[in-house]
Amino acid sequence: MGMEYNKTTEGLEIGQNPSKSFDDDGRPKRTGTLLTASAHIITAVIGSGVLSLAWAIAQLGWAAGPAVLMAFSFITYFTSTLLADSYRCPGPIHGRRNYTYMDVVRSHLGGFKVQLCGLAQYGNLVGVTIGYTITASISMVAVKRSNCFHTHGHDAECKISNYPFMGIFAEIQIILSQIPNFHELSWLSIVAAVMSFAYSSIGFGLSVAKVAGGAHARTTLTGTTVGVDVSAADKVWRSFQAIGDIAFAYAYSTVLIEIQDTLKSPPPESKVMKKASFVGVSTTTVFYMLCGCVGYAAFGNKAPGNFLTGFGFYEPFWLIDFANVCIAVHLLGAYQVFAQPIFGFVENYCSQKWPQNKFITTEHTLNILGYSYSMNMFRLVWRTTYVILTALMAMIFPFFNDFLGLIGAASFYPLTVYFPIEMHIAQAKVPKYSFNWMWLKILSWSCLIVSLIAAVGSIQGLAHDVKKFKPFGSNS
Repeated sequence: MGMEYNKTTEGLEIGQNPSKSFDDDGRPKRTGTLLTASAHIITAVIGSGVLSLAWAIAQLGWAAGPAVLMAFSFITYFTSTLLADSYRCPGPIHGRRNYTYMDVVRSHLGGFKVQLCGLAQYGNLVGVTIGYTITASISMVAVKRSNCFHTHGHDAECKISNYPFMGIFAEIQIILSQIPNFHELSWLSIVAAVMSFAYSSIGFGLSVAKVAGGAHARTTLTGTTVGVDVSAADKVWRSFQAIGDIAFAYAYSTVLIEIQDTLKSPPPESKVMKKASFVGVSTTTVFYMLCGCVGYAAFGNKAPGNFLTGFGFYEPFWLIDFANVCIAVHLLGAYQVFAQPIFGFVENYCSQKWPQNKFITTEHTLNILGYSYSMNMFRLVWRTTYVILTALMAMIFPFFNDFLGLIGAASFYPLTVYFPIEMHIAQAKVPKYSFNWMWLKILSWSCLIVSLIAAVGSIQGLAHDVKKFKPFGSNS
């Protein structure tokens, strides 16, 4: 059934032109473009975090909410341009490529910071994949409940377990995980990006309809009111969590270098990546402002954590169903965007550690219905195991989404701010105590404070959830 070849002995076929088939590093020619990179970014950034932005703005109010959104859009775009410049090693324009975030840090900073980067990046990626399994199952359950209410009436109990849907999500991910690498993920990211636009637009449209229909929700310049909506302590904790939610809703630095490594050259990868970052962040900001601000106008200080659920499970039930299906499909693609760097890291490590092991290195080419598929037994076993483990974690710890806030707080500062700034200072040889050095450091320290504040808010929310924790008790 087809043919076999060894990854470690791949070479050029006789008569093949190296310049046409391979890049300057000997790897197969990259084919990524501004469109595919922008799709990857939008898929990674918009995420289901857009659904909580109405709640976040409700905690901060009209004055601080939009201002914080704009501030983090600028910070994210700025630091992403610094990180994009670090893709090539210091030196000539065509310096050696860095394939992962850890490689970038190793080239520019070195030392223990490489291990710190790996811990922050891969810890965050594992956390996101578990969190997405939970979130996707919640959206699937929402569809089932909506149909139940529509069929049996609004007073029906309609209690539905999340676990079968986590299993369905995992089964689909086992299949999608056999996509060999980031370079072949473009079509899935484009589908996922379209889905994110769809459910964001539905939420925005329903919010506009609610406001136009005469809904007079109470909104204020400072958000939730102490003594009316929340206690003084809750106001502080919720404001901390809201700032953290907004900061992490923009972060995609965990996968930026891996996305950049898919781009064809010329033009220079950093130039295209900066444009893609601008497209991704500006598009995201428009959607965030529309959904967050109009959602706050629709629901006021009582805005729910997921603003799509604020419209109820009832009518228009088919539109809410469609939005939740879009969320689930989007998360299918987003899971892969965040999982591929983990898959690649483990597979590259193992192939370097055991280059003679045929189970790890041999690729089997299968011809099915006229199409050629490359299958590797180690990839099949390892990726399937990973998906099953993330699904089990999601089932055992249904409050993991709150824990994800803590992981986000811990990884946001080093990955999105600290390393890009430090590598820029090292690469550009910015003089110590110069104006540029000072303002870069002030930006870095300010974001550190935001991360610490968000971490405190997440810990408080997590402590509250753990008190009510019942393993395998996740029913909607």
